[in-house]
Formats: sequence, C-alpha cells, structure tokens
Amino acid sequence: MFEYAAETLLTDLKKSLKMPLFGNTFSPKKIPPRKSASLSSLHTLDRSTREIELGLEYGPPVMNLGGQSWKFEEGQWISESGGNTSSREVQRLKKRNVQLEEENNLLKLKIEVLLDMLTETTVEYHMIEKEVEDIKTQHRRKK
Repeated sequence: MFEYAAETLLTDLKKSLKMPLFGNTFSPKKIPPRKSASLSSLHTLDRSTREIELGLEYGPPVMNLGGQSWKFEEGQWISESGGNTSSREVQRLKKRNVQLEEENNLLKLKIEVLLDMLTETTVEYHMIEKEVEDIKTQHRRKK
C-alpha cells in the first residue's frame, strides 16, 4: 500500500512539473512565404535597353598600368597603347626568357655531371695513392 501511494505521489509530482507553456511536442511557428527575390526591374529589360540605360558594355577587361593600357584577350594581357614596349617586343622577350631558362637548366645539369666526374676521379686518385703507399711500406719491410 505504501508503494502504491509513493508511485501515485511521484506521478502527480511529474505532471505538476510539466510546463504547459511548451507543451509535450515541438511545433514551430509557421514561416511566412518569401517575398520576390529581386525588387529591381532590371532583369525584365532586354540587353540593349540595359546598355542604354546603365551604360553597360560587355567586352574584354581593360586596365591602365604605368601609363599603358592593357586588354585581356584570349587568356593574355595585351598592350593597347604605345608605351615603352610593344606587344611584339613583349612576346619576343618572353620567348628569349624561355630559351635562357632552358639553357640555364642544361648548364646546371652539366655542372652536376662534372662534379660527379670530379668526385669519382678524386676517389680513384686517393685509392691509387693509398696503394702506392702500401707498396712502399711492403718494399721497405723486405729490405
């Protein structure tokens, strides 16, 4: 009997501790539908009207650096204004730069081969020198 009374008291306590404000289940508030994505009417205009109204011209990007005008065409920046160097001169210098880099790499490889040869020759020289010393010491012992 005592156990039944304790269980009933515990159940009543649990019920009284529940918060009626939150309820038993989670039910979020309904979200109002979104408004239009863009409030601008520019997307309704055709391209020519937009260009006239806003001055938009679609073309390759252009920038000015050091008094020279450069245009980005076909993946490369090309000089438009007559500055210190022409685009032909730049292309010639780039080609020469590639040639010099290749020559530099070849010379580095040759230096590495020559150092290997020098190391090998030095080792052989020391081995021969040691053999000569050994022969001299053997010859002295025989005398």
